[in-house]
Amino acid sequence: MTPLRQQMIDAMQQRGFSVRTHETYLAAIKNFAKYYHTPPDEIHLDQIQEYFVYLVKERGLSGASCRLYLNALRFLYLQVLKWDHFDVPIQLPKLAQKIPELLTRKEVKQILDACANDKHRMMLTICYGCGLRVSELVAIKVRHIDGERHLLRVEQGKGAKDRAVILSAALLNHLRCYWIKYRPPLWLFSNRSKPKQHLSDGTAQKAFKKAKNKTGIEKVGGIHSLRHAYATHQLQNGLPIHELQQQLGHRNLQSTLRYVHWVPTHQLGKTMTCDLVGQLEVGHD
Repeated sequence: MTPLRQQMIDAMQQRGFSVRTHETYLAAIKNFAKYYHTPPDEIHLDQIQEYFVYLVKERGLSGASCRLYLNALRFLYLQVLKWDHFDVPIQLPKLAQKIPELLTRKEVKQILDACANDKHRMMLTICYGCGLRVSELVAIKVRHIDGERHLLRVEQGKGAKDRAVILSAALLNHLRCYWIKYRPPLWLFSNRSKPKQHLSDGTAQKAFKKAKNKTGIEKVGGIHSLRHAYATHQLQNGLPIHELQQQLGHRNLQSTLRYVHWVPTHQLGKTMTCDLVGQLEVGHD
């Protein structure tokens, strides 16, 4: 490991960056240095500009991907190499403003019912019932479930933040039945070949896609679609936007407000999250 790479890792650890941010930033800097076959601290400003032309024109990266590279480079040069400024005029593609193909309650139920593996079905159910990110989902420990207070503790979610998410009565009942049947000692969803480790993000994604493919649902999107479904269905049931922000773990309210634009028929007035899993069982749509 080069001293510069270690410096960057240390700087990210000091700021509490997530493991995924570590991996993403380090990969971006590695690709950047590999392109020029030169250490990043020996690269000039004009080369940085040329690199983004390459990313857009030759690699065809989206605006979001280019901004990821830009954020990694800004962190390296400003926070690690201590440049006074990073005034690099870079023209990036505009971010596409797209509304995802949202799943209905009926489609969520079809996907859950199509999942033959009990562990995977429980995993997808809690993903939808709590609106979790996939990294939060696979990292649930048994002790994170507080049955008495109907809460799920999410440790070190995005932004290195802990939060408590409400567990509905129906979802908690499913979790209790799952625990009685499988008695997981540590991780709620452990890796079969490596019991001391939890399932990977990729395994969760594959379980979702396999179940969705069985239903014939052709809407685009991976397991994150269940988080979108949770948010939009809660809004449709009248959950106030600031409470949805807390449940989803959004630092910025603007991230939550996008769901309001996706669900123009949302209603206001209720103050509690609704039992989405319970609604699936009674056929509410």
